[in-house]
Amino acid sequence: MKRVPYLAPPAFALAALVLSALIGAGAPAFAQTMLFKDRVEQCAACHGADGNSTIENIPSLAGQPEFFVMNQLVLMREGVRPVEQMLPFVKDLTDPEIMALAAYFGMRTPRLEGTKPDPALAQRGQALSERLRCGSCHNQDFSGDQQMPRIAKQRIDYMAAAMRDYRDNKRKGADTAMSAVVFGLSDADIDALAHYAASK
Repeated sequence: MKRVPYLAPPAFALAALVLSALIGAGAPAFAQTMLFKDRVEQCAACHGADGNSTIENIPSLAGQPEFFVMNQLVLMREGVRPVEQMLPFVKDLTDPEIMALAAYFGMRTPRLEGTKPDPALAQRGQALSERLRCGSCHNQDFSGDQQMPRIAKQRIDYMAAAMRDYRDNKRKGADTAMSAVVFGLSDADIDALAHYAASK
């Protein structure tokens, strides 16, 4: 099977068509193999056995939209979004493996791990979220959709670090729309948004 080429952010709609066409072309069969179980165990070492990360600054994958996970793994595999810790794992992933992993973690139930949301910060974050219209992309319940990640019940430390990287242009291969949203936010603003999203 041919590898899925990476398409730049403006071509997300076309990327969705390409990946959607591949769904069902080998992924269900691969999901029944021992190799798939090995892949899941590799993911679980950092992202949690049920996709809920218990490690600081490591994101949870449970309940993430399938297309989001597929897209991110393709970006990493093709070197467009370089993540050093992920490279040994993603460099040889096939398309059926990517689709099967996305489906597996998408079906896991998200559960908040790590720091619990502070009610005062969450309230401030809600006001910021409404002003920034976070729900227009991530859904009103922050469950995510297509290439937009689920941020509800995501680790607070991970979200805060990710938003700072977006703001400071340190997140390579990222969607520039997110950088524009968080541009100019203070660390305190970002922490409040992370607490609010985690509380959803």
